[in-house]
Amino acid sequence: MSPEIMTLFLFGSLLLCLAIGIPISFALGGVALLFTFYLWGQNAIHMAVMNIAGLQMGFMLVCVPLFIFMGVILEKSGIADDLFNMMYQWIGPFSGGLAIGTVLICTLFAAMSGISAVGTVVMGVIALPAMLKRNYNKTIALGSIMAGGALGILIPPSIMFILYGFMANVSIGQLFIGGIIPGLILSSLFIIYIAIRCRLQPHLGPPVPPEQRLGTMKKLTMLGSLVLPVLLVIGVLGSIFMGIASPTEAAAIGAFGSIICAVVKRRLNWALLREASMRTLSVTCMALWITIGAQLFTSVYAALGGQQLMINLLASLEVNRWTILIAIQISLFFLGMIMDPIGIILLTTPIYVPAIKYLGFSPVWFGVIFVINMEMAYLTPPFGFNLFYMKGIAPPEVSMADIYRSIIPFVILQAIGLAFVIVFPQLAMWLPSLMIK
Repeated sequence: MSPEIMTLFLFGSLLLCLAIGIPISFALGGVALLFTFYLWGQNAIHMAVMNIAGLQMGFMLVCVPLFIFMGVILEKSGIADDLFNMMYQWIGPFSGGLAIGTVLICTLFAAMSGISAVGTVVMGVIALPAMLKRNYNKTIALGSIMAGGALGILIPPSIMFILYGFMANVSIGQLFIGGIIPGLILSSLFIIYIAIRCRLQPHLGPPVPPEQRLGTMKKLTMLGSLVLPVLLVIGVLGSIFMGIASPTEAAAIGAFGSIICAVVKRRLNWALLREASMRTLSVTCMALWITIGAQLFTSVYAALGGQQLMINLLASLEVNRWTILIAIQISLFFLGMIMDPIGIILLTTPIYVPAIKYLGFSPVWFGVIFVINMEMAYLTPPFGFNLFYMKGIAPPEVSMADIYRSIIPFVILQAIGLAFVIVFPQLAMWLPSLMIK
């Protein structure tokens, strides 16, 4: 049977498994093992399992649980409360100030956590009640939290970059540093949108009443809440940028730094460590099971000649390479509506990256725009994770329809940011070019 027919059967079987509700990790792994047994016999299954065992012991993946642990400790350390109180006083007096402050805090948390859930859940608990109590429009309040939280997978350290780098055999350090400017661009777009809209329609984001504002000296004192987060970000990202530490070593620095933050905030206890360890175990196991399934699936795809098939297909197309790139981005956007972003990265990276290299694009740059696209997946229904996080913590008066409406302008802004990085690749490539090797 030809590689083309086998590829259709392979992906058709996967889609069927996903359609009937089989978890993506077991769908990927199960389909791969069935095809392996059918094509090469039971001895090939032993070889596949041995290969996966070797991959899962890679030093590169150690940073996944470390960054997750760091994010969970910071979530419970009280840093977000102090930051929100500071933003409340400094930016709250302006129209839309609380929403702008929420995006800024989510941006800072993104640089400390590596996952989307931390910013969304923490600010959903802290900022959403404060904004709704002050008659903020639901669209502005909900959208700013969910969009700001989604920055956690783009602004380093990012679990998505780790998994993409692992699958594409690309420097995770360069991916981390490459995500900084695009992440700040998206954060700025969110802030500019909120500021302009609330300026034109002040009732959407009323300023904090004068009687709730503090004096200048007290506000200056509150700036001290920035010290710990800034030092932690510098310790993690600075050590990578300067070539002092690898991403895995930087993850260890971050995990230790988060414990120090909890000690300073007097929140460190055995209950916190136990909860952080259990949540880290849960999220890491989920990610690694998907990695195992994706590795099995892509190994079968490669053995069938799928990657060469893709390159031959591209060589036969008489279209501009940018047209192909845009088609890939559109496919990723629609996949993001129906699949887990982690699964999308692990499944499509071995397919798309060889094609990207063949077309002459940088795999580091493609990794950045890939993750920007996956950031959109966190907001797009029906599978957007941040939509479910928000529904789980929002008050009863916030409906799912409110949540869906709130993300529309922010998804458009994410698409604009994606277009910026596609049109101007140096936005993602300039800082990695300055890194000390």
